[in-house]
Amino acid sequence: MDGTDDLGVTNIKNAAVRIPICAATPARIVLVDDHAILREGLIALSEMEPDLKVVGQAGTTAEGLAVAMATQPDLIITDLSLAGTTGMQGIVEFRERCPNSRVLVLTMHDSEEYIRAALSAGALGYVLKDATRAELVHGVRAVLAGQRHLCPRSSARVVCSYLGERQPVPAVASGVTGRERQILAMIAGGWSNKRIARDLQRSVKTVEKHRSNLMRKLSLHNVAELTRFAFQNGMLGVEREAGERRS
Repeated sequence: MDGTDDLGVTNIKNAAVRIPICAATPARIVLVDDHAILREGLIALSEMEPDLKVVGQAGTTAEGLAVAMATQPDLIITDLSLAGTTGMQGIVEFRERCPNSRVLVLTMHDSEEYIRAALSAGALGYVLKDATRAELVHGVRAVLAGQRHLCPRSSARVVCSYLGERQPVPAVASGVTGRERQILAMIAGGWSNKRIARDLQRSVKTVEKHRSNLMRKLSLHNVAELTRFAFQNGMLGVEREAGERRS
């Protein structure tokens, strides 16, 4: 049941760039993280900033969607490791159902594939949970201003990849079919099996079979490894082109 706690926050189930601050109309924020103590800490942090106000919080993506759709915030801050969905899928759903809300990822995942996948799925900012208060607040304000933002350590990860400081990866296996490549790119883009099936006009069971075949052929074992493979082989554009054709 929806309610309001003592901090006035809606619940489900009980810098380099100077951004102007306007205390009269603070930016409205929804927090989505499965750790209540972290949400409470972020609420306390926001109360120290006159231009920021937390108007909702939730512990899962489904609950976060309900809160966000009810409050229509300016910004959704979400983790990637939430029960019931992949983090990338959650970002896609937030962007689809709350198109006027910007998304900032606050997570412990610091690998390049997670960063790239989150940005591709629609997040505008990426901040690690070991960031300082100043780094987080700067990132929040940058995203609210419409800027793409990476915290210093995340930015360093991406820069290192551009400089070639990564492990070599194998070429795409010759046995992977065109349809499997397309599904691989969709998975890397955060699409759920159900959404892929709907877009390709196939059954969920068929998509699951393609996914299983992909993992077997490429010797990959989870979504993170599939995502890494897709990015390192320049395959994300396949998913983009599929969505654009149908639009």
